[in-house]
Amino acid sequence: MQLGLDFSLVEELVAGVDEVGRGPLCGPVVTAAVILDPARPILGLNDSKKLSEARRDALFDEIREKALAWCIARAEVEEIDQLNILHATMLAMQRAVEGLSVTPKLALIDGNRCPKLKVPSAPVVKGDSQVPAIAAASILAKVSRDREMAELDAIYPGYGIAGHKGYPTAVHLEALRRLGPTLIHRRSFGPVRALIEGVF
Repeated sequence: MQLGLDFSLVEELVAGVDEVGRGPLCGPVVTAAVILDPARPILGLNDSKKLSEARRDALFDEIREKALAWCIARAEVEEIDQLNILHATMLAMQRAVEGLSVTPKLALIDGNRCPKLKVPSAPVVKGDSQVPAIAAASILAKVSRDREMAELDAIYPGYGIAGHKGYPTAVHLEALRRLGPTLIHRRSFGPVRALIEGVF
């Protein structure tokens, strides 16, 4: 259910929802949902991409400590390949909201569309720079995924995953050509599929 409303007027039990990892060629898409506590404000919340890594790490811990509720969820590579990235992202967002320990009265979703939820929802374009709860969700999702990609870099050396986080950089594409795809590469994504089919 989606609502057309002025989200700035709603303050209590609002879940902000965001994702990280739609564009990479490997790894999961990670989402987070956060309900902030108005009594415990968190200074400096912003779109995770606009913050330094050190600031994101500090806020990651502060959000988890002060939020009324938070949940980090994901969709795996196999689900991305089976469903497509959009539907896998919606599924991961649904999991994040349903995983909250407190049921929100409203879920505000970064972007222009909403997953199917049991609570009212509204999309907010560029919400991670407008809605503090969405900014908090973007930070939880990005820090969580970045840390996982650093761990995967140790398991799959040679691809530079810790640096590019799976995005299709020149370094990543060259490594793909040289080493071939791994188990964590998304086979439905163009460059990986082309490599498997022998045309990359």
